[in-house]
Amino acid sequence: MTTSKRLAERKVAKFQKNITKRGTVPESPSKKGYDYPVGRIVLGFFIFVVVGSSLFQIIRTATSKGMA
Repeated sequence: MTTSKRLAERKVAKFQKNITKRGTVPESPSKKGYDYPVGRIVLGFFIFVVVGSSLFQIIRTATSKGMA
């Protein structure tokens, strides 16, 4: 009976040690810094479209003498 009691005490000790560790999850082992939710190419294309359309609108307004 001592063998099973010893194993039971070992299991209880291991369980108790695990109880004290609960909730302490590490942040992230591979934190690289700020990461955009979209890729650089998509972001560049979006900026190109927005800036290009605004320039096109300015040129169109200037050539039609403000009557657009």
